[in-house]
Amino acid sequence: MDDLAAEVFHTRLKGTFYGILQWQQLDVLWEHVKGNPWFFYQVGETLPVTPLNGDELTVRIDALNTLLRHEHDYHYCGIVYVDHVERPTLIKVYDPCTLGSSCSHNATPTPPRWILSIAQPSPVEIHAPVPNNRRRWWQLFSG
Repeated sequence: MDDLAAEVFHTRLKGTFYGILQWQQLDVLWEHVKGNPWFFYQVGETLPVTPLNGDELTVRIDALNTLLRHEHDYHYCGIVYVDHVERPTLIKVYDPCTLGSSCSHNATPTPPRWILSIAQPSPVEIHAPVPNNRRRWWQLFSG
């Protein structure tokens, strides 16, 4: 990926996003995603070089959905953000186990754990190692 593409990606990643507050909204979002090829990136792991689609994408989204609902055991979602609700092209999913603080302006922001994008993502810097449970979860799909 060239520097310009990386800069465009990071500008988009810092842009305006809309929170998916209700689990029902997340169900609708996943249905939009499942119909098209998407890059699925776990921050801190190797960048994907090809988008996923079909059964491979569906299996991974269903597994992420299950993980989120199990580990974020609340009546609301609130940890998934999308650039456009009806026509998503970039989705940030935060890890329920490492949410950090969004209200402290002095702290380094916690990056999303997973990014889904219709365009190839560029690396996202993290300031802590990927937890072993997330690394094992990701390896389930890495063949």
